[in-house]
Amino acid sequence: MSKPVLVYGVGVAGAATINFLLRQNIDVIAADDHLNETKHLELNKLGIEVVIAPSTNALRDLVANSEYVAPAPGIPENHPVILEALSQKKSLKTELDIAYEWESQRVGGPRPILAVTGTDGKTTTVMMAEAILQAAGRSSIACGNTEVPLVEALDMQVDSFVVEASSFRLAFIESFRAEASAWLNFDSDHLDWHESMKSYEEAKARLWRNVAAADTAIGVSGENAVMRHLQNVACRRRVVGGSGDYRTIDGILSGPQGVIIAESDLSRSLPHDVLNALVASALCIESGLATSSHSAAALSSFTAPRHRIEFIAESRGVRWFDDSKATSPHAVVTALRGFDSVVLIAGGRNKGLDLAQIAEESARIKSVVAIGESAELVAEIFSGLKPVVMADSMLSAVENAARLASADDVVLLSPGCTSFDWYGGYAERGDHFAGLVRQYVSSDRSQGVIS
Repeated sequence: MSKPVLVYGVGVAGAATINFLLRQNIDVIAADDHLNETKHLELNKLGIEVVIAPSTNALRDLVANSEYVAPAPGIPENHPVILEALSQKKSLKTELDIAYEWESQRVGGPRPILAVTGTDGKTTTVMMAEAILQAAGRSSIACGNTEVPLVEALDMQVDSFVVEASSFRLAFIESFRAEASAWLNFDSDHLDWHESMKSYEEAKARLWRNVAAADTAIGVSGENAVMRHLQNVACRRRVVGGSGDYRTIDGILSGPQGVIIAESDLSRSLPHDVLNALVASALCIESGLATSSHSAAALSSFTAPRHRIEFIAESRGVRWFDDSKATSPHAVVTALRGFDSVVLIAGGRNKGLDLAQIAEESARIKSVVAIGESAELVAEIFSGLKPVVMADSMLSAVENAARLASADDVVLLSPGCTSFDWYGGYAERGDHFAGLVRQYVSSDRSQGVIS
């Protein structure tokens, strides 16, 4: 009799993994550091054993008695269950490996997989690629680090997958591979999950661990860490940006097959939009799943996901943007590069990252409104460099930004930090900000009355 699989962490991905394994008639034991009563009842109904916050000895026995350990993406690499599995030389399989191994055995053959990793821009690029494949007549789905884990997507009526591959999912992979895969960028982030920048980089690099000769690896010009790893990949390699294989020439996005689309025909053409569009096109074209014309058709009407430099409103020549998803300094810098004169709203709960990186684009910043737990740190970074105002609420932040901004300025909520000091997530933060902005714009602007 085979041993059960230990699934540690039963959030979205963990629960999807449990359900998938049960459908394959594989025994499962579930464990978590914290588990609410509702989730506990759900798991009990499935007839599986549930262990909450196991002791050191109990954890040792759980790992020893398992076929392998399947950690959810939220379980950091220094968590006791990871260290215990490594100590016992027990296999660690994230949902990407589990899904890939089953898909490889699929009757009729495995379906094509594209994958994207990077510190920032993954979600948008994945959604662009999904749109391009759909324009090509394919029933594709964006999955992985989205609302739909890859193990859940396997049972859907689709003919291809575009996987958002976070470092959390890549860190332990042994078998996962994609016919075409892109690494967008690399910068400080997730040091609350990874032990070091070195282990973070190594996790990202595992995207190309198992490439076959016919696969395509795609890297971005100017990204030193990415290009260093790309040089050693044993498959076809493509470079995006600069003078690479996919680049912009006189305002035209182009690839080896010729013209893709004009920048002016993109629904939005900030610098990172153009880069993401080139990467998504490269993924779909190099894999043979779509053509340049399919890319053009999809990209001309593509709308970026919410809270990613999302335009909210304009009043008195001032444009307001919600970039609440920017929870790292690198993401803020990327956003700033799209504008010339910005009133920046930044701060929140820092992830142990160097927020001073934001000041690299200080020439584009007119003034700063500092918010959240990191407000004092943000103020210190810009002290003597730019005017800084402290705000003790989002309402105060919007009021102050409105006062500081004038015609042709942009007010940008791009925090560089997580939202968990004031909110339950970046979407809640962005929605609150957007609601206050719309209320301000529709109110008596001369008085700026908002509540």
